Amino acid sequence: MKLSSNQINHMAFIIVRELIKKQLITTDKQNELTDKVVKIIEADIKREEELDEEVKELLLQYSDAMRKENVDYGEMFRMIKNRLAKEKGIIL
Repeated sequence: MKLSSNQINHMAFIIVRELIKKQLITTDKQNELTDKVVKIIEADIKREEELDEEVKELLLQYSDAMRKENVDYGEMFRMIKNRLAKEKGIIL
């Protein structure tokens, strides 16, 4: 799911607010912390997008074989993505 900039900012705000409310963190710089959380979320999204591109490239290399074997593209995409994510330490 693609998240808009507003959604990411709102999610980061909620995360920081809840951490403060539950007294898991203390800060007098809530806005700066929220900005850092936004950057972390954006980096994670970018990393997953790059993983998706890598999976697409791999599947493109084997598209003829997949077609001959009648392999479901979506199922194979998920399987390869999960395996690469695990190998690269990416949490989906």
